[in-house]
Amino acid sequence: MIPCILVEVIASIAGVETTLYLSTKGYVSGAADNPANTVYMPAIAGGVQVTEEISLDGSAAMSYGDIELYNVSGERDGWLDYVWSNRTVKVFNGNLGAARSSFTLLFDGVVDDIGSSSRDRINLKIRDKLQRLNCPVSDTKLGGTTANADMVLPLVFGEVCNITPLLTNPATLEYQVHNGAIESIIEVRDNGVPITTFTANLTTGKFVLTIAPAGVITCSVQGSKQSTYINTVSSLIQRLATAYGKLSTRFVAGDLDIIALATFESAHTQAVGTYLSGRENVITTMQELAASIGAQVVITRAGKLSLLQIAFPPLGVATAITNVDMVQSSLHIVRRLPVKSSVKFGYCKNWTVQNNLQTGIPESSKNLLNTEFLTVTSSNATVAANYKLDAEPVQVNTVLINTTEATAEAERQLAIYSVPRTIYGFEGFSRCLDLVLGQAVTLTHSRFGLNAGKTGIVTKLQPDWINFRVQIEVMI
Repeated sequence: MIPCILVEVIASIAGVETTLYLSTKGYVSGAADNPANTVYMPAIAGGVQVTEEISLDGSAAMSYGDIELYNVSGERDGWLDYVWSNRTVKVFNGNLGAARSSFTLLFDGVVDDIGSSSRDRINLKIRDKLQRLNCPVSDTKLGGTTANADMVLPLVFGEVCNITPLLTNPATLEYQVHNGAIESIIEVRDNGVPITTFTANLTTGKFVLTIAPAGVITCSVQGSKQSTYINTVSSLIQRLATAYGKLSTRFVAGDLDIIALATFESAHTQAVGTYLSGRENVITTMQELAASIGAQVVITRAGKLSLLQIAFPPLGVATAITNVDMVQSSLHIVRRLPVKSSVKFGYCKNWTVQNNLQTGIPESSKNLLNTEFLTVTSSNATVAANYKLDAEPVQVNTVLINTTEATAEAERQLAIYSVPRTIYGFEGFSRCLDLVLGQAVTLTHSRFGLNAGKTGIVTKLQPDWINFRVQIEVMI
């Protein structure tokens, strides 16, 4: 059998969306295939490589890669004039002469751009499907003739405390907290004083004051309700991916790893909440939710949105990897993570910090309204003494809203990072091409203290499907 890589990529050619069929070996599909009787040009020179990585700092990390194409005599110079940006690209692996249906999907993403690495090559820069959500959650403006006409209508996901609603009609004292139906308006305050002189419309996400305010109006809200109210990480991320952002690039149910997301939902029921009052980014908003519980939004090789959480001990049955699975002498230490003796979380965000309130509310309430975040800290005095670490950690802000849940997550993360963590790297043979991000593996090797085997999780993969090798990093 002769291995073969197929690429199906869309480009806009003279205004027409056109699918280009490329291959490494000159593949032709059969009459019963889909697509049928299609020639895949032998244009791929190499570089069919994609980097997949779990971010360890809580930021979003999209998979990215490069497809290198022949352009020896300038035969594809004209491709530089095609429009490639944000067009679909799919990469498949199989054998020359085999049925098209037998090829395995390796990558389902979008093209970022086209370029040239040398005189005789052009390169397609590819990104995973998360790039489709790299846009504002909403840019719907209030409109009209009021002073707030150019303000973006606000959005609330989950439960938020003390937000400043948008004044939509000064004449009627109408305010809006969410562009759509909400679960409830928990409380409305005037200069920090709770008031009852308002009428809520939960269907439109608005309320109207019946008495003119004395000062700044704020409120606490349970937001977005599309038939049901939700306030957990997995459910909110799915709603953001499928119901917000540009209509043309939103995900549909087929873009979600439904089973994995449901499993994640069952295991992680922490309540969260965020308030968007401008043109916040979809990816950034989703990752902010996920990072609050040490998780990350990822796209699987099958092009499905999923969630991964760094956990120790790793979940699932670990795959054994030994020296026979590695290119000789390729095992090395990439880096060692700093040990932490304490973790401090900010939670239950006060979205409108109000200083020097001169109202008759209790001092305890004034102090709360003067503070942006409540905090919890989890510490290990023994680790602090052993490693001579500062007692006060850097605060990490989250969108968690519950003290117990924030404390539990702080303790979980402290347990992970209060011991030395090492990231090992190596080049794996073809057997390792099946590894996926977040998978549990047990490394056994004669070097670096791995003689008896140690179990960790896969944090980075760079598969080379042409040469049947993969660069791997494992956190232990």
